[in-house]
Amino acid sequence: TDVTALVEEIQKGEPLITASCLEHVKYVVHRLQEKLGEKQNHKFTLFKVLRTHILPLTNVAFNKSGSRFITGSYDRTCKLWDTASGEELHSLEGHRNVVYAIAFNNPYGDKIATGSFDKTCKLWSTETGKCYHTFRGHSAEIVCLSFNLQSTLLATGSMDTTAKLWDIEKGEEVATLSGHSAEIIAVSFNTTGDRIITGSFDHTVIVWDVGTCRILHTLIGHRGEISSAQFNWDCSLIVTGSMDKTCMLWNAVTGTHIATLAGHRKEVLDVCFDYAGRRIATASADGSARVYNAETKQCIAKLEGHEDEISKVCFNPKGNCILTASSDKTARLWDAATGHCLQILEGHTDEIFSCAFNYKGDTIITGN
Repeated sequence: TDVTALVEEIQKGEPLITASCLEHVKYVVHRLQEKLGEKQNHKFTLFKVLRTHILPLTNVAFNKSGSRFITGSYDRTCKLWDTASGEELHSLEGHRNVVYAIAFNNPYGDKIATGSFDKTCKLWSTETGKCYHTFRGHSAEIVCLSFNLQSTLLATGSMDTTAKLWDIEKGEEVATLSGHSAEIIAVSFNTTGDRIITGSFDHTVIVWDVGTCRILHTLIGHRGEISSAQFNWDCSLIVTGSMDKTCMLWNAVTGTHIATLAGHRKEVLDVCFDYAGRRIATASADGSARVYNAETKQCIAKLEGHEDEISKVCFNPKGNCILTASSDKTARLWDAATGHCLQILEGHTDEIFSCAFNYKGDTIITGN
């Protein structure tokens, strides 16, 4: 694409881009083109093995830059780590049961949320490790949570069939989202922060208006428990994975069913979009992952090679690689276009159930 022509086109629809910043926008677009043109030949090597939790991990997560990461554990703690040195920076202690769901408030990364089987959620300072707030109100285990991108709200999903919205600054409950008839196991904001989805064991996903906390759509179609649900980046689509062995694509604005992506022989345990929203990856208990084109709904690649179920799948930020975590004690890196296995990441002695890329795409974390 001609950079000057593209920037002129962007400028027509964006009044904030004035003549004074045109050159900078051109530079940014040019850098983006260079990035997209880079060949992916990065080989990952085992950098550090960190063993300090006394019980198994539940989850892992990076901050946006990848300079820090967190681990949640059955030992009731969440630990904050420095990625480069492998040094433990803080041990976040105070929960009275398993710390199951964890997250940074990316892109800022100055706060950490932990959701626990003790029915509470805690908000912590990344810098000091101190607890800002303890959110109480759920009557059963908290199993999922999500910050909005604006870092003003935190959502928690619980086995008590409700989700709750919390004000991060005030430390108060904003609303209870009641509408499901079974446990909520997935919760996710859209990019603009005006919608949130909850996925449940009742086979449905509900789209909520964040401002009014009203139900906008109930996505009905799956014949089994929902395993995961996610918006694409421009908030136009929702993808859902289910124990009914399928993945479904929905129009996020109208709530209508667009397509059913079938092919797996067993439960779909995880689904995700790439950053551009052009591709969807699914992970299944049948030991394979699949890549679908979001526009044509066609399966473009089958990722086969794991010897046991795949519980987690994610794209690298560029979207040309896929990472899978499996019960066969390995994680694998795949070419998203061809399904070719690029690398097997070995070293764990038990099943891997959590994995993540940093934003640059040159560091991977795996947890077991």
